[in-house]
Amino acid sequence: MKHASMAFRRPPVRSMAFALTLLAGLPALAGEPRWPPPAPDPAVVQPDLQAPVPTRRRQTTADFRAPAASVCSDMPRMREVPDPQPPARVREIPTLVGKVPHRRELHEMAPPPPAPMIAVDAAVRVSEVADARAASSPPAMQRPATPVTAGVVDDNADFGGFQQFLQRHPEAARLGRDVSVRQRLRVVDAQGRPVPDAEVAVSAANGARMWARTDAGGQAWLHLNAFDDRDSASYRVDVRRAGQQARAQLRRGQKDVLEVRLPTAAAIPRARLDLVFMVDATGSMGDEIDKLRASLRDIVRGIEQLPSRPDVCLGLVTYRDRGDEYFVRSWDLTGNVAAFQQVLDGVRAGGGGDMPEAMNEAFAHAVQALDWRGPATTRLLVSLADAPPHMDYPPPHYDQTMLAALGKGIKVFSVAASGQDTTGEIVQRQIAQYTGGRFIFLTYKVASDPGSGPGRETVHDVADYSVDTLDALVLRLVREELAQLPQG
Repeated sequence: MKHASMAFRRPPVRSMAFALTLLAGLPALAGEPRWPPPAPDPAVVQPDLQAPVPTRRRQTTADFRAPAASVCSDMPRMREVPDPQPPARVREIPTLVGKVPHRRELHEMAPPPPAPMIAVDAAVRVSEVADARAASSPPAMQRPATPVTAGVVDDNADFGGFQQFLQRHPEAARLGRDVSVRQRLRVVDAQGRPVPDAEVAVSAANGARMWARTDAGGQAWLHLNAFDDRDSASYRVDVRRAGQQARAQLRRGQKDVLEVRLPTAAAIPRARLDLVFMVDATGSMGDEIDKLRASLRDIVRGIEQLPSRPDVCLGLVTYRDRGDEYFVRSWDLTGNVAAFQQVLDGVRAGGGGDMPEAMNEAFAHAVQALDWRGPATTRLLVSLADAPPHMDYPPPHYDQTMLAALGKGIKVFSVAASGQDTTGEIVQRQIAQYTGGRFIFLTYKVASDPGSGPGRETVHDVADYSVDTLDALVLRLVREELAQLPQG
């Protein structure tokens, strides 16, 4: 195995085709790249996140640990993030009809200072969870007679259209990161095959750094302004995978793909898929939760029958808001599909109140606290929500968490349910675009009327989209992702 320092030797003439990956003109950085340490297996990682501000910010340290779990649990383990600011008393006012969020009145509210996000382990067997909820919850609803249809757009494929969308909504500048400058990175092995889940560290001379992992096709999008506020002219790009390392130069503004080649052919293990669902479980989400519950078996069965025969692990994060029955709950990744289905069967919609919900906190928990498996894993997060996050709550906020998600190789498919407003659409599309995922949205016969039944219309600011049933669409996206893996 060659040491990384050997990359400084003069390359032979036949390798000049890869001149853009050589070290000429690299930023003068001292020492080796600062790789994030691996997370303990298993572990609950406490994020140290910052609130978004309108100005660009420089990132210098990794606020996440590299995924390192080797196996999934046999039984889903429940964790709970406590309400950091519980009210003294809460009165729920149930809604009777329609998809309207539950209202609530808060009395005698004297909140303490916000508490840090702490995941509380509760190693609860699935049967105990189901039994406890059966006593207080109505029976699971039957599968809806009519399908739930959805559209999808790829904001990376139509990046110009995505930038125009952000410009049409000035509040986008206050919510997220500057993604106007991006560069496509592709990592291949000695035979030219894509190298999935390769670790990437991008460094500027001023100390700005970002981290990424390549997707199943060996690709990652690098957004320079999202982590560097000084518009550096060039960056050093370090790549490693399975003991192999390579180094390259990235020039700001270059139009060609930056291709980095690892020195030897990469091994091709069996495909591994970590698939996590993050669901807004407030009162207005009842029909979407019912659809997900009914469709999960079909989705998993379809994934298991793919040509790659992936080793699948499933996880779940649900969230509501302050003052509700719970704030954020999760069930860690498990390979036991039947047990996971039992957990999902126990999820009920309830609570809510004001429009925003605890999406920021749930997203941070899903990225930082779940035991995602380590190298050679495809990691997907499907986020289903009909409301934006509370940007008035203390950090963590989504824009920092999406940087950590890219660093851990977690691609997000954001699903906007009926009722999602413009702020929520901006947030969901930013997360999906930055992590290389897709933006999905429910569609209806009449765009503004969810009760009109399935159709092709939507209230979202999108164009040129395809429509399918929600479960078929999710399965298609997973299939397309895994199809990019190199074939043995």
